[in-house]
This record gives sequence, structure tokens and C-alpha cells, in this order.
Amino acid sequence: MSTTLDTGEEIGAWQTIRRGIEFSPELREGIGGTFAFAVLSTLGRVVVPIAVQQTLDRGLGAAGEPDLSFMGWMATLAGAAILVTAVASYFMTARLFTAAERGLATLRIKAFRHVHDLPLLTQNTERRGALVSRVTSDVDQVSQFLIFGGLIAVVSVGQIAIATVVMLFYSWQLTLVVWICFLPLFLSLRYFQRKLSAAYGIVRQQVGVMLSAISEPVVGAATVRSYAIEDRTQERIDGAIDRYKQASTKAQGLTAFSFSLGGVSAGLANAGVLIFGVLLGVDGTITAGEVLAFAFLVTLFVGPVQMGTQVLTDAQNAIAGWRRVIGILDTPADVVDPGAAGEVLPKGAVAIRFEDVTFAYPGGRPVLHDVDLDIAPNTRVAVVGETGSGKTTLAKLLTRLMDPTSGVVRLDGVDLRTVPFSSLRDRVVMVPQEGFLFDSTLRANALYGKLDATDEDIVAAATELGLADWLDTLPRGLDTPVGQRGESLSAGERQLAALIRAHLADPDLLVLDEATSAVDPALEMRIGRALERLTRGRTSVTIAHRMSTAENADEVVVVDKGRIVQRGPHAALLVEGGVYGRLHASWIAQQSLL
Repeated sequence: MSTTLDTGEEIGAWQTIRRGIEFSPELREGIGGTFAFAVLSTLGRVVVPIAVQQTLDRGLGAAGEPDLSFMGWMATLAGAAILVTAVASYFMTARLFTAAERGLATLRIKAFRHVHDLPLLTQNTERRGALVSRVTSDVDQVSQFLIFGGLIAVVSVGQIAIATVVMLFYSWQLTLVVWICFLPLFLSLRYFQRKLSAAYGIVRQQVGVMLSAISEPVVGAATVRSYAIEDRTQERIDGAIDRYKQASTKAQGLTAFSFSLGGVSAGLANAGVLIFGVLLGVDGTITAGEVLAFAFLVTLFVGPVQMGTQVLTDAQNAIAGWRRVIGILDTPADVVDPGAAGEVLPKGAVAIRFEDVTFAYPGGRPVLHDVDLDIAPNTRVAVVGETGSGKTTLAKLLTRLMDPTSGVVRLDGVDLRTVPFSSLRDRVVMVPQEGFLFDSTLRANALYGKLDATDEDIVAAATELGLADWLDTLPRGLDTPVGQRGESLSAGERQLAALIRAHLADPDLLVLDEATSAVDPALEMRIGRALERLTRGRTSVTIAHRMSTAENADEVVVVDKGRIVQRGPHAALLVEGGVYGRLHASWIAQQSLL
């Protein structure tokens, strides 16, 4: 299984567009009507040169004196054509804008949701800024192209085709001159497309790197200041910005060259039409009005071709972004929700069983080996072990943040892989080591445990956990803003808020990764009492970092080097000695030094 979102094999441009439209079916909606308005808009532009030609040749050049009536009709026709062009362009733009925004909103939502289903190892190895840029900046590039570049592309193709047909009607010789002048540009488009695709792929990648380099010091501002590494951090940011600048400059250089080639072709075409038009006029092959009309038509031809180089640039930038978003959606989720086809867990006390469970990260050695473990309902279990022993991996498997490499984890006899996420999250709640809070009020964060809870429910939960007096000390009570990541609260207070949230969820199985953040003894005792009340009357598994937690548990499970080496009540394990005895003695020695 791949652990990053960058695949070794890059899909082609047309395949990328096709896949992108598959993910955003709204882009296809009403495309026929939009194209019809595009054709109508283009036809309107062609009418004006024809009206000018007819006015010169049949109006001003009429036998005897100018035919004012005919000229009036031509002026009216030109005015009507301009009005039709304006109206058709408006409806075409509005429809294209609406379809693009709806389609890309769908793409953004799908990508964001899939991020949560990605393997945890992928989320941990992929830079956060790069991951966010795929859902934001990269989709914005696609949006910009579809709304503006896509609009120009649709109109330009139609305009070139219709202009060519009308030019052929007037003079196949001059039409041939125009196409010969642009032939080198057309033949080189494929080359430029490949070069621009590679260049803008690097640009989109560097955007993610730059966002990561900028966002990390912002989140970790306290660490940056504490260690006085502002200069080193700034050098890292400057380096990321410089690499983005270099990648962008290289890509823009290719764009400038292709655009200048379009300008040269346009100049040659205009000169060729003027020279050969005069020669054909002298021979009587073409009239003055037809030459003037042809000059207008060449403008209609040249404009889209010159704009096409910019469209090509926007397209490659957008396709590079589209490809990166598709990279997210194509990354397989290692934990799949069985949905309605799954087996719903019954309510009530939860029994846990690990059957010959082994887990290894991709490309790595097993972290857990052949784990067999039974936990009876309504049992409070503490899992202890040295750092890296595999105890946190047990918790992630139990909450199905990951699936075992081999073996089965069961709750009440049901394989976790067959349980719908909705049922699993309703029955099982994990409180992580650091109580993560969202940038909102304390109330809003508590409601993540139970969305329909009232203020009275929140206060009652706090009271049951012995935290009502803590709520009273907050400046605005439940309306207290907790800040980004909860940083307006202390580490211990964040944990208290997370415990209130977990209590509101009222799970049948509670999995806790015990906090080890530095808190004062009084707050540590408060957290301990709240945990004791929270785990009462339900099955709980606590990843214990303090032996006091193990002492108060019904049973202790000792993990060492990925294997369960001891289990039993605290008192029995002390007598038994072994790994647990050594861990407990070490903890007692540390406590005596405090």
C-alpha cells in the first residue's frame, strides 16, 4: 500500500480531465445548452464582417449612387448581431460559471471527506500544508480554468472553425496563407503541452511545500520563540518560497515563449493577408469589401489563437492541480466503512476479543505479534508498557482507526471490519492523549459528543464528572472561546473539556490514551477523579502512562515489544514481578524524586 499521495505513474491530460468530470458530474449538466449559446455568440461575431463587406460592395459600391436603404439594413443586422452576441455570451458565461462552481464544490467535498479515510500513515507522512493545498489551492486552479480558460477555449474553437469556413468562402488562397503562418505554432502545441504540464506539476507541488513551511511555524510559534530559532525558521520559509519562485518562473518562461510564437504567427498572417489580398485585388479576384471583411475575419481567427497560448498555460496549471486532487481520491482507504451492509452492534456492555492479531506498518516490521486478549464487559482495563511497546496501536485497532494486518478484533463477537462507522462511533469513543478542541466555544466543542445536547445536559455531564466548579471559573462559562486547537485553555483544561464531550457521547466502550501533559497536582487529581467517574459502569481500556491508573484498574495488561507478556490485577502482578514489577518500581522511584 502506498504511503504517499504522489504516484510514480502520472495520468495524461485528457485522462485527467475525463476522471475529473467523472468525480464532478455537474460539469456535464446543461453542456449542450451552453455550447449552443457559445455557437450563437460566435456566429454573431462573424455577421459584422459580412455586413461590412456587403455595405462596401453592394451599398457604397452600388451602381449610380450608394444604396442607403441596403446600408441601413446592414447596419441593423450588425447591431442585432452584436446584441445577440452579448446576450448569448451572458447566458453562456452564467451557465458555465454555475456548472463549474457546483462541480468543483462536489470535488472539494469528496476530496475533503476522503482525506479522513486515508491511511493514518499517509496522513502522518504527507505534509499538512500539502494536503490542505490539494483541497483548496489546487481546486481553485481548476475553478479558475473552467470558468475563464474553459470559457475562452469553447468560444475560441468555435470562433476559429467558423472564421475559417467564412474565410474559405471569400478566398481559399488567403485562408491558406493564414493557416500556413500558424502551422508551426499548431505543430508545436503538443511539445509545449508536455513541457508546461511537467513545469506546472512542479509548481503545484511547491505550493504545497510552501504552505507547509509557512503553516508549521505559525502553529508552533511558541516552540519557535522558546528555542530562539526564528532565523532558522525564516531560512526554511525563504527557501520554500524561493523554490516556488524558481518553479513558477520556469513555467512562466515557457508560457512567454509560446505566447511570443503566437504573436509572430499573427504578425505574419496579417502581413500575408495584406500583401496577397492586394495582389488578388489587382487581378480582380477579390473585391475591396471582401479584403476588408477578410481582415476582420483574420482578427477573429488570430485573437483566439493568441489567447490559446494563455489558455494552454491555465489548462496545464489546472490539470496539474486536478491531477493532485485525483491523487487523493485514488489513494485507497485502508479502513472501509461497510455502511448499510454491515452488522450493527447491539447496545449494552461491550465484550472485547483480539484473536491472533498482528499489525505492521507498510514496509515495516510487526508492531504487534499474535495478540490474543479477552476483556469482559464492564471491566476497567489499564494497558501499560514502555514507549514503543505497541500499547497505543492496540487502542487504534480497538477503535478501528487501523485494521490488523492479520487476525480479528471483535466487539461482542462481531468483527469490527463488518460494523458500520455510524454504529461503531455510537458505541465506542476514544479520548486521545491530547484533548483536541476546535476553534469555537466550549459549548460547541462539547456538542461534538451529542449534537442535540442542551446547556443543561452539558452542565449535568460536568457535574457528574465533578467539574461543575471548574465551569464556574471560566470567564464566559460555556460561551468561553477555546481558541485554535484549544490553546486558550491549559493542557489540563483541554483534557477536562474532552472528558465532558466523551461523557455526553455516553459510549458503551471508552478508550483513553491517558494525558501526560504537565499539570499541577490539584488538576491531575481532578482529571483522575473525572476519569474514575467517566469509566464507571462501562467497559474501558486506558493506555496508562501513570501507574496510579493501573493501580485503580480492575485488570492490567502489560505489553512488551508488541506482545502481551502479563495480565491480571495490580496486586497480583506486583507479586509476580517481571516487566510490570520493573515498570512499577521505576515509577515509584521517579515519584520519590518529585
